[in-house]
Amino acid sequence: MNNYSEKFEKMRIAGKLASRTLDMLTKEVKEGISTNKIDRLGYEFIRDNGGHSAPLYYRGFKKSLCTSLNHVVCHGVPSDRILIDGDAVNIDVTAIVNEYYGDTSRMFTIGDIPIKAKNLIETTYESMIRGIEILKPGINLGDIGYEIQSYVEEKGFSVVRDFCGHGISSTFHEQPNILHYGKKNTGHKITAGMTFTIEPMINAGKLDVKVLNDGWTAVTKDKSLSAQFEHTIGITENGYEIFTESIKGYSKPPY
Repeated sequence: MNNYSEKFEKMRIAGKLASRTLDMLTKEVKEGISTNKIDRLGYEFIRDNGGHSAPLYYRGFKKSLCTSLNHVVCHGVPSDRILIDGDAVNIDVTAIVNEYYGDTSRMFTIGDIPIKAKNLIETTYESMIRGIEILKPGINLGDIGYEIQSYVEEKGFSVVRDFCGHGISSTFHEQPNILHYGKKNTGHKITAGMTFTIEPMINAGKLDVKVLNDGWTAVTKDKSLSAQFEHTIGITENGYEIFTESIKGYSKPPY
């Protein structure tokens, strides 16, 4: 048994609850539901399954989930906004179980969305997977960013640089920062036992973002669409483990 087995087991439990929350929401996220209702359903599911919602009251945040619609890049605050045909929304869930964290997000689409939005979502998901699949001890953190950035820019989209992935375990956000852009063979070496998120935010237009007056909601400056996916990962002796995979096989829309 290695010295991180207990940590990994606790993170599996937290990660599974986070992913199960998104699985549960999949049948609920449809035209006519408000993002506040999505937030309430997520809060209740996490609570009823032995966890706590990490975003709730975190640095003054007053909701249990983040719901980032269309040109919102991240940290969208649930509201009375009703989902309508053509919307694309990222739902970001972080569950705490026995003081350990599981953090994950997925895109959801409502009705018919434009082809460019579909391509953006596909590219964002694939970029995350490419960043994950190279993981093993000995590679550099910059290798992750390189895989994501090179793929995304080849497809004609841009990588947000104002936000990044992060270390996570019994703390919500810790070192190291996981940049979604970068150069090969740069940055710290990855070692077994590390746990962090990979969560690329990809814009259809330019990479520039701004935070609205609520202090949370980050949007694209040019109002172009944005997409994001996120998993929590642990580095093993010879590869990686995804703690937040869907037990129902849900990964990207359409579900």
